[in-house]
Amino acid sequence: MPGKQNSNAKPKITYSCYFTRSREGEQFVPEHVLSYQISGTFTINDGQKQYVYNPGDFRFIKRNNLVKFIKQPPPNGEFKSLSVYLDQETLRNFSMEYGYKASNHYNGDSIIVLKPDALFKSFMDSLMPYQQEEVVINEKLQALKLQEAILILLQTNPELKDVLFDFSEPGKIDLEGFMEKNFHFNVQLKRFAYLTGRSLATFKRDFEKLFKTTPNRWLQQRRLQEAYYLIKEKGKAPSDIYLELGFQDLSHFSFAFKKIYGIAPSRI
Repeated sequence: MPGKQNSNAKPKITYSCYFTRSREGEQFVPEHVLSYQISGTFTINDGQKQYVYNPGDFRFIKRNNLVKFIKQPPPNGEFKSLSVYLDQETLRNFSMEYGYKASNHYNGDSIIVLKPDALFKSFMDSLMPYQQEEVVINEKLQALKLQEAILILLQTNPELKDVLFDFSEPGKIDLEGFMEKNFHFNVQLKRFAYLTGRSLATFKRDFEKLFKTTPNRWLQQRRLQEAYYLIKEKGKAPSDIYLELGFQDLSHFSFAFKKIYGIAPSRI
């Protein structure tokens, strides 16, 4: 039987299985992810584009991005997907062993659609026996599988070299443009700070200088402004948009909305 992993370490090869619709909300993606959709539908949004993945589809998600996603099982069935996390340590070791380096900075989409390929399918099929209940792939075999995934990505999509082996951290970017694009993500301020290339203290200082208010106050006002527009102009129901705009529950959203606009969102 394969050996047990360190219980504190996050598995680098994971299998997802859901029987019911699952709105996962926001997630910060700290490492590159290669995923295979086995059954059901996976919908993901990076703040600019929405992608829908069906059974048999492969996807690659770049690290250091914010995403929203929904896992939808098929009628009377299960949602199933298999994901491989390509962490920085593994990629650095691979870079040193095989001599791969990024030659340019990648400025494309944060979610990359991978064309179907027999190499991807056979690789994912080889992982299926390890996804049974209580069976954990041992560390040495897992390391070999991660190397195999990297080699397959490089053979099928050579341009990913500039993504996989770019070990730089986010640089200081335009704060206003970033916040207008990502205000609806309900993540901690330290995530916003990191993704804009700032320490938390510098982020808060730059933010208040630019927007003349605190980040938390601006985020709530901006989300409520967008909510008012979507309800009044687009005919959206409050229950359909509060999660998408970064509110954790409907009652908190309704309370905050009424406090600003003097009327419950359901009465507009």
